[in-house]
Amino acid sequence: MQSIYHNNRQFLDEVEVAIYTTSFELLYHDVMEIDLVKETPEMIREIISKKEIDFYFDKYQVVGFLYMYGGKEYVVTAAAYDGYGFAKQETLQTVLLVLWLSGMFVLFIVGYFLARGSLSPVSRIVNEVETLTASNLNKRIPVSNEKDEIGELAVTFNRMLDRLEHSFDSQKMFVSNISHELRTPLAALISELEIALFKERTNEEYKQTLENILADSRKLVKLSAGLLDLAKASYDSQQIAMREIRLDELLLDARESVVKANPAYTVQLIFEQEAEDDSLITVSGNEYLLKTAFINLIENNCKFSDNQTSQARISFFASRSILRFSDTGIGLSEEDMKNIFTPFYWGTNKNYAQGNGIGMALVLKIITLHKGTIRVSSSPNEGTVFTVEIPHI
Repeated sequence: MQSIYHNNRQFLDEVEVAIYTTSFELLYHDVMEIDLVKETPEMIREIISKKEIDFYFDKYQVVGFLYMYGGKEYVVTAAAYDGYGFAKQETLQTVLLVLWLSGMFVLFIVGYFLARGSLSPVSRIVNEVETLTASNLNKRIPVSNEKDEIGELAVTFNRMLDRLEHSFDSQKMFVSNISHELRTPLAALISELEIALFKERTNEEYKQTLENILADSRKLVKLSAGLLDLAKASYDSQQIAMREIRLDELLLDARESVVKANPAYTVQLIFEQEAEDDSLITVSGNEYLLKTAFINLIENNCKFSDNQTSQARISFFASRSILRFSDTGIGLSEEDMKNIFTPFYWGTNKNYAQGNGIGMALVLKIITLHKGTIRVSSSPNEGTVFTVEIPHI
């Protein structure tokens, strides 16, 4: 048996067995020459205490247990090498490694084509966006399915392009209108100066020429101020400083500015309700812009009425403050009412009073910037009423 164990340790499950008494007396050992376990008194005591122990020595599994025979207890130790099991384990490791590498390769190929297919719409969107320039902002990205994520992305891009196109068109129209509007007063100034220099004139003629130039210069200054205000009102609301403003105090300031600039104008302020709570007539806004809007509305009333009078009324509801600017002037035609807020639009009453077509467009932008609304009602030869509603604090 010892010879068999000694020569076939790599193939036989059982390699060695030893039997001891509880006092560490060796009763049997089948392969003393290849003793692997190396039993010690401490090991024997541990086996007696725990009844059974097991551990590995290199690749050999060792077990020790307490065995009852003939009314006596014996300690048995055994060591074995599972060559067949280890061989199967190595084979299994090799198979698993090959399967893992094969699976990863297949997953990579499948994932590549799936990712390429799923991202191809994004590539198309990128290619479409790269072709966009300032000259073809009317071009839009095709949307195949608005309900999936790629479709939502395309829709978002198209909405952004809508805003950009509108912004570019507004800027082009604004620059074009500015060029046209500035050309007229500048041409008038040049003409006056050329006529004055054409030949010698009397002092009175030079004085008249200077007065005409001064009048044209004032028109130019007013036009430039209106254009700057219109540009400022076109800013993003987040870029404009806002604070709490009392509308009654702002109306008083606007009336004072109008009367100071035009002493012939009359501005009547009427408070239709008493505000026990200041918040009912307090709004969050930009003082300069709101005052500019009120001045334009008051001046518009005064310019187009024979008595040059504007009546400004202030009232409030639960969530909004209401201001009405009315006159008893020449009124507006139906066509003028449709286009009154269009920049640089001059109505049929342009010969009645001078203007530059900026004021009402500026008013609309300012009121919209403050999340308010403005309405106009008018009848020819009966007067005009502008109703402004702004949410209060």
